[in-house]
Amino acid sequence: MNRIPVTVLGATGVVGQRFVRHLAAHPAFELRYVAASERSVGKSYAEACDWRLPGEPYAGFGNLLVVACDPSASPAPLVFSALDAGPAREIEPLYAAAGSLVFSNASAFRMEEDVPLLVPELNAAHLGLLAVQRKRRGWKGGIVTNPNCTTVPIAGTLGPLHRAFGAEAAMVVSMQALSGAGYPGVSSLDAVANVIPLIKGEEEKVETESCKILGIFDGERIVRAPIAISAQCNRVQVIDGHMIALNYRLKGSPDPEAVIRALEEFVPDTEGLELRTAPRRFLQVRMEADRPQPRRDAEEDGGMRIMVGRIRACPLFGVKMIALGHNTERGAAGASVLNAELALAKGYL
Repeated sequence: MNRIPVTVLGATGVVGQRFVRHLAAHPAFELRYVAASERSVGKSYAEACDWRLPGEPYAGFGNLLVVACDPSASPAPLVFSALDAGPAREIEPLYAAAGSLVFSNASAFRMEEDVPLLVPELNAAHLGLLAVQRKRRGWKGGIVTNPNCTTVPIAGTLGPLHRAFGAEAAMVVSMQALSGAGYPGVSSLDAVANVIPLIKGEEEKVETESCKILGIFDGERIVRAPIAISAQCNRVQVIDGHMIALNYRLKGSPDPEAVIRALEEFVPDTEGLELRTAPRRFLQVRMEADRPQPRRDAEEDGGMRIMVGRIRACPLFGVKMIALGHNTERGAAGASVLNAELALAKGYL
């Protein structure tokens, strides 16, 4: 098949680098443009980018010239955005208006009523919002978002349980890896031997995004799931992998054994689509008393699998557990690439 030309926005940052690495050998997508801020424009990718990932430096694209984040300079039908929220709000609509389908890791448009917020295994039908979005905004292309990196393990466990039983409330406490703050990120004097009980804006995202993801697309909008979520978010001294302590109140008060069965028997929306970046298994229940752990489990299935363990009765909510997701793969670049593969499989690309 002819590969689809791709632009990566914010290509010099750590998430942008992960996009570039994903695209190096992708059979359907071909990286044509690496775009970044004006200070990098005109330089080779190797000159502009301080490569931070293992494996081949610059994923073989070191000689590619960096261009501006402007559709006239980097036109492609498919765009992956690793921009921060501020620049994303200005730049991503320019590409959408020009006809590009933008898959964004930024928070700028996640909660817009006509923008899909996707976890493909949970809400593939939400891609139907693109027709609403194009009609409302007059865009030839569109914007599709993936959730906050902390939301993914929450939605990944809550989604199957909401389908099986109905969810009423959740209390979540995150232990978030340092890589979630980008590079250079948190000062070592703050991070070492410490826990920081504040990640600005994070709790608000966690409390709202899952309800949109688990909502129902009625043909015009998302009817959000009526689940009350309370979140507390903390930065901890871990490199990769966000761990979340979850307390769920489910209808019918199912016991831990029923919860485990529902998680293990969940059939993702992507079943049978054979998406390249999809994990072999979306959700894995670990039965060991001390798992999952970021160091041992975050990289499973290329960082795209959600791990869950310590499922037991909770005297206040009914059931409690620990979930783990790789924040820069399942919670960032890998998620956007998977969203694009879903759009391709569904005929949107």
